[in-house]
Amino acid sequence: MSANQVALSYLVASVLFILALKGLSHPDSARRGNRFGIIGMALAVLTTLAVTGRIDLAIGAMAIGGAIGALVAKRVEMTQMPELVAAMHSLVGLAAVLIAIAVVNNPGAFGIPNPIPFGNRIELFIGTFVGAITFSGSVIAFGKLAGLGKQFRLFSSAPIVFRGQHMVNLALALVMVGAGIAFVVSGDAGKWPPFGLMTAIAFVLGVLIIIPIGGADMPVVISMLNSYSGWAASGIGFSLENSMLIIAGSLVGSSGAILSYIMCRAMNRSFFSVILGGFGGAEGATADSGEQKTVKSGSAEDVAFLLSNAESVIIVPGYGLAVARAQHAVKEMAQKLIARGVTVRYAIHPVAGRMPGHMNVLLAEAEVPYEQVLEMEDINSDFGNTDVAFVLGANDVVNPLAETPGSAIYGMPILEAHKARTVLVNKRSMAAGYAGLDNPLFYMDKTMMVFGDAKKVVEDIVKAIE
Repeated sequence: MSANQVALSYLVASVLFILALKGLSHPDSARRGNRFGIIGMALAVLTTLAVTGRIDLAIGAMAIGGAIGALVAKRVEMTQMPELVAAMHSLVGLAAVLIAIAVVNNPGAFGIPNPIPFGNRIELFIGTFVGAITFSGSVIAFGKLAGLGKQFRLFSSAPIVFRGQHMVNLALALVMVGAGIAFVVSGDAGKWPPFGLMTAIAFVLGVLIIIPIGGADMPVVISMLNSYSGWAASGIGFSLENSMLIIAGSLVGSSGAILSYIMCRAMNRSFFSVILGGFGGAEGATADSGEQKTVKSGSAEDVAFLLSNAESVIIVPGYGLAVARAQHAVKEMAQKLIARGVTVRYAIHPVAGRMPGHMNVLLAEAEVPYEQVLEMEDINSDFGNTDVAFVLGANDVVNPLAETPGSAIYGMPILEAHKARTVLVNKRSMAAGYAGLDNPLFYMDKTMMVFGDAKKVVEDIVKAIE
């Protein structure tokens, strides 16, 4: 292919990526957006294969990677998607680091003069440290999401903090930047020591940035790491003078940053604190104060009676619903209630589940009408006039402790289910949520707990509704 043909193919692929992002901005057009993205990526890959010198190695690597990806995708449950996303981010970051190492080792193989020009060294510096931070940070996020804290404390869902943590991070960051500057200005003979030191410190910083972030904030972390992976790819794209990497990486980086900003506003967090890993660093209320508390519990038949005699019901889905794969049963329950004249809506918190949009995807899979699904800012004011709030597997996103100074989630906007006239909560047990906090909502006089697997409970409710 000629240079003009390559440029045109990459331009078309970039336009398709932009259309994909536009399509993914709304559920109605999400499938179309996915198709645009698939076509754009296929075009980009085919163009790259056409210009590569070793197409046999490229196809072999794609075959191996594709087989592994297909196997993983087939085996991963919907509830494990957040961990999968974190793992994919880590691979993007590691790829950026490995490419940078290859460029530093043999720039001529990438069409870069030797010694490496000043501008390319700056690009390699940025792409390498962002990629290294993305890799190690994503590994920690994966461990936290997968619940590996019992095996290795760094993966604990609770924030891990120590005295002088921010000063240590600052000192390491300054040393890393100093090593990066030394790499940029060094000659060809002395490039490896500062490059190696910079890369090693970046890997350490990725760990230190993520460990102080608590479980309730992990959806924001996923979004943030998504942005980092994009910028890492874009930085390496500048080094390789590859317009496709630059554009695709910039799209991922900017869209991830915008999503992180939106989620930070929804959680009353500082955007810059998120970028620097500085939030979630202080523990507030603990999961159990030791005080003896009692709850009112009921059966599926009790829930069916309350729901059937209500005029309005708001369903609050959470991670427990995802674990039980109860979305189809919930839709059937809602349809039966609507047939009886009950107004049914779904309330979605921006960080419900373990990744942005987790609950929206589950409900879309069950083909719940989009007009019934409302975001937090659109439905919160309605809880006070609602007969029944039915919380299914949610915990932290309905926890009134968010309004209590000193709590680990203080200031995080919540779905105000506690304002409904009656609150029904389905959980497997009274275990604390992912943030490790007890929930006063469960002990209110107007709250009734119904324990058990969400799918089984909802199916029993459906049977009990006449």
